[in-house]
Amino acid sequence: MGTIKPFLALIIFVSCVAAGGVFGQYENVTIQTQAVAGNVSMLIGAGGNIGVSAGADGILIIDDQFAPLAGRIRDAIEALGSSVPKFVLNTHFHGDHTGSNEEFGEGSLIIAHENVRKRLQAGNAPASALPVVTYDDDVTLHFNGEEITLIHMPAGHTDTDSVVMFADSNVIHMGDHFFNGGFPFVDLANGGSVQGLISNVEKALSWISDDTSIIPGHGPLATKSDLMDFYGVVKDTSVAIRVMKSQRMTKEEIVAAGLDSTYESWGQGYINEQRWIETVFDSYPR
Repeated sequence: MGTIKPFLALIIFVSCVAAGGVFGQYENVTIQTQAVAGNVSMLIGAGGNIGVSAGADGILIIDDQFAPLAGRIRDAIEALGSSVPKFVLNTHFHGDHTGSNEEFGEGSLIIAHENVRKRLQAGNAPASALPVVTYDDDVTLHFNGEEITLIHMPAGHTDTDSVVMFADSNVIHMGDHFFNGGFPFVDLANGGSVQGLISNVEKALSWISDDTSIIPGHGPLATKSDLMDFYGVVKDTSVAIRVMKSQRMTKEEIVAAGLDSTYESWGQGYINEQRWIETVFDSYPR
């Protein structure tokens, strides 16, 4: 059987929800709103964290989680000013960040890196789910009294990623370049690489200050110190795995040997220790 396209898989997922199928766990998901700084808030539900800019110009959101949650996301942003965002920014193409694009695309302008549009098109996404404005390196919006800049982060989590910087609010949305407190998911099949993610996080750290508020793709609201901890863990564990690989250890032998016990808590999230070891092993050539 052939591989199911990413967006087709999402449509199947949505159909199961509508039919009361095995994905009924989303029935009990609530969207929580957390103030971040300035005009910016964070919405927490299921899937990637959503960033929101709310002000005199209206509502802008960053990512939109899974399709079945679109109505609840609308309710949450209506409490901040409007149920119809003027702009939807996608940090990358994965369905837990773009699943509600089809819903919001009917009345909002979707903006993302050009590779997001290409990946969604390849997955047979409907026209309303596709970014209307795309860019290569970066693009800046002037909205709610500040500059909001999307900056492409190549070959990191995927080949579609951007971070979003709020100049006056002093906030950055890292998308899935940052799993706060856990090993990251690096999508090697869709242009991601461990070294690229490390390099991109290094750049982001150089752009922000100690008091910058950081919205991670997954996990609680963070500080620069949290991002530095994440960077250190990713870098140090990847070096340790590469050293073992250079010693002619197989992937299975490295998994059996495991990582230092100080990293145990980092494998309790979406990516466990075994998957992280396998990702690093596969991401670096011998």
